[in-house]
Amino acid sequence: MARSLKASVEGLKKAELAFNTKGKTQEYLAGSVDCTRQVVINFFARRTVATRFFQAICTELGLDWREIAELDADIQAPIQDVDLDALVLEVREKIHASIQKRCGTMRVLDMEQPITIDSIYTSVNILEKISRNQRRSIEELLDGCEIENFDRFILGTVRQERIPALKAVERHDKLMILGKPGAGKTTFLKWLALQCNGGKFNQNRVPLFVTLKEFAETEGQPDLLSFIGKQLTEWGIENADVVGAKILQAGRLIVLLDGLDEVKAQDHDRVLNTIRQTAEKFDASQFVITCRIAAKEYIFEQFTEVEVADFDDEQIADFAHKWFQLKDPVKAKEFPQELKANPGLKELATNPLLLTLLCLVFESGGRFPVNRAELYKEGLDVLLKKWDAKRNIRREEVYKQLSLQRKEDLLSQVAYNAFERSDYFFKQGFVEEQIREYIRNLPNASNDSETLQLDSEAVLNSIAAQHGLLVERARGIYSFSHLTFQEYFTARWFKEKADGDFGALISHLTDKQWREVFLLTVGMLQSADKLVLGMKREIDRLLAQDEKLQEFLCWVEEKSRSTKSRYKLLAVRAYYLILASPRAFILIMTALGVVDRFLNNTFALARALDFNHDLGHFDLDPECIVGPDVAFNQEHDHDHALDYAVTVSIAFALDCDRNYARALSGAQDIERKHDYACALARALAYALARAIESTELQESLQQLKDRLPDTSSENHENFERWWQANGRDWAEELRAIMIQHRNIGHDWQFSEAQKELLQQYYDANKLLVDCLNSDCYVSREVRAEIEASLLLPIKSRS
Repeated sequence: MARSLKASVEGLKKAELAFNTKGKTQEYLAGSVDCTRQVVINFFARRTVATRFFQAICTELGLDWREIAELDADIQAPIQDVDLDALVLEVREKIHASIQKRCGTMRVLDMEQPITIDSIYTSVNILEKISRNQRRSIEELLDGCEIENFDRFILGTVRQERIPALKAVERHDKLMILGKPGAGKTTFLKWLALQCNGGKFNQNRVPLFVTLKEFAETEGQPDLLSFIGKQLTEWGIENADVVGAKILQAGRLIVLLDGLDEVKAQDHDRVLNTIRQTAEKFDASQFVITCRIAAKEYIFEQFTEVEVADFDDEQIADFAHKWFQLKDPVKAKEFPQELKANPGLKELATNPLLLTLLCLVFESGGRFPVNRAELYKEGLDVLLKKWDAKRNIRREEVYKQLSLQRKEDLLSQVAYNAFERSDYFFKQGFVEEQIREYIRNLPNASNDSETLQLDSEAVLNSIAAQHGLLVERARGIYSFSHLTFQEYFTARWFKEKADGDFGALISHLTDKQWREVFLLTVGMLQSADKLVLGMKREIDRLLAQDEKLQEFLCWVEEKSRSTKSRYKLLAVRAYYLILASPRAFILIMTALGVVDRFLNNTFALARALDFNHDLGHFDLDPECIVGPDVAFNQEHDHDHALDYAVTVSIAFALDCDRNYARALSGAQDIERKHDYACALARALAYALARAIESTELQESLQQLKDRLPDTSSENHENFERWWQANGRDWAEELRAIMIQHRNIGHDWQFSEAQKELLQQYYDANKLLVDCLNSDCYVSREVRAEIEASLLLPIKSRS
């Protein structure tokens, strides 16, 4: 290409019109393009000027330099005079190795060496409707989230159809792919270049991958077409500017423009203009742009906008399998299991960048850290600083010069105030109010309300665009990108602000949605003594004023002391607390379909309170009721096994009474009633076999068993008639025998409110124990104090 250019007659007319329209001086234009005024004078006098200055002046005036310059004939040659297929084939061959080298590998975070894109790539899905553009209410966003029961949910769960990203590229020649930080936009674009380069996609086009940050900072500030020509020249293409223009005009180029959000503010207008002009002028070619969703404040009229969807379970599993399969096949199987056991971490795994972090952590230690707060902090560090720093990206400082500590303090304030209101989605006005309250106290902050409002809007946009920690889920409605991060920042607020007074946190002890906040807070504190002691006092207050519940706790203590056991007495108390509580009966009586959940709840607290032994797993399925010998030691755990068996017997007896008392019909109901009848017989037989130390108990149980009709399916109608006539008396007699000989099976006749209190008491104790068993610092004295009085009635504490 010529080293200098001059304007054509028609081109000069366009340039003069654009110059006059802008209303700027020649001195201003010279300063804008970093040249002398004489260069500008020469430009408007149709004298030759250096190509880079000619192009820069045209760009500043919003013009395509090719429409202004007096070009050589070969550049203007008709496209039909060229053998396009041969030209495209030649270009593809010459650039193949370079595309493969540039796009074939990735290295992010703390990877010790690059990995190939093909070995790790997981198919990306997209949403054809942009989430932030939808007009949905908070109620609609919460639809389907079990807030009261608080089965963990994923914020911003999208119900619209996902389609493969490749299909979107095939549908649209002009595509803008938006996504949160770390959503996999760059990886997808590189994979797309590789697919085209290998002939698996758009094999008749030439792929060109352009990092927009690199393009924007190129010396001489070329327009996009010149930059493409420069790239082709470096790859050995002769007469590259002409070739680039010709294949673009013929629609034989796919231009992949990555990271529009990474372009500096001073370069924005120039980059946007040249993309827009090039895409309009060479409409036949394909253009794909990626950009962070919150950073996109401009519209390319020709481009269709889509959004990268979060990874679903299938994509997470596929990515992890590919990550570990060659390095460690065992970890490839263990990773999904560990992830499933840690719902908070699984939330993070929906983001490919954070999933990569989780894989690196798991690869290093073969497990996730016990202290999840440390892992969450590492994930936040990735989004707050490392992700941009490792790619040498410096974004505009809109945070009022806030340090990382200040940014985290601000996010903690937003998280805490929203969590206190049970808000997981919140309106833009609420977030801006929180930001205003924070930044107004900073040094040199303005007192002007209008200025503060503008600053709060700018800070919110910056948080969303730069780090993706706050996400606009619908028009004007935000949430944290992950519930896990909101919980983390709420816990951090207590760590930084509570100053030893954890009353505000402890007031939420029985709120299930605060469970993770408690666990994270104790892990962050230098000493958790004050917090766990406060939790213990609050737990004691739950049942302190209820005489019947205190009586029940007295029975739990008495029963625990009366048994022979190899377990800690505290663990035995936990065992009988749940085994004999009304909630246990309810769950047993609805055992079909919820067996595993019941069993996990039944023994979770007891297990957690005794590190030296495992109280085992039991099968309460009515079709295969078995004795607890699989878990209980014959010699040491005889009492526990027998009490377990008699409790199950009573539970199934009561359930049989309930089922046969109803006028149920239908094959399924008959089958269900038969299953429970059989389970009752098996449980009773097992209790009889375990009652070896009491002849009187054995005789009483044998008499009851002998009176029970055959439970085979052939005799079911006879069993049903017998039970309707005698079942209730038979069940009460069984209960009386168990109370007499085992002091278990009491009908406490708790009210619904008392049952609820007992459940809260159990859950709160389980939370306290989980906190103590986490990676937190609690003094030996405090641990001993709590263990000595846990699950005891008030009068037994001294």
